[in-house]
Amino acid sequence: MQISYETGNGIHAQESGYIKNKGDEKNEILVQQGTITYHDEHGHPITLSYIADEHGFQPQGAHLPTPPPIPEEIQKSLQQLGHQQEYEQPETLQEYGEEPQEYH
Repeated sequence: MQISYETGNGIHAQESGYIKNKGDEKNEILVQQGTITYHDEHGHPITLSYIADEHGFQPQGAHLPTPPPIPEEIQKSLQQLGHQQEYEQPETLQEYGEEPQEYH
């Protein structure tokens, strides 16, 4: 499936889609992707590209906010805490007679 259109106020859009894993009823997934272009209040074009699939709606565009990078010191601390918890968790759970669980 593919559609495209342009409105009277300058919005351009195109979208295509397909069924992923067609024929496998338990794993069939509708995948849609496309772009929409419009102009901001200053006349600059704004383009939004997207894909929607088993991972949800994933928009991309230069106008979308992005999180700031994590400072190196904080990233190292988080990694150290993660390693520390890996070593501490099984011992703590065994003290209570529980089996360790793996989380994803």
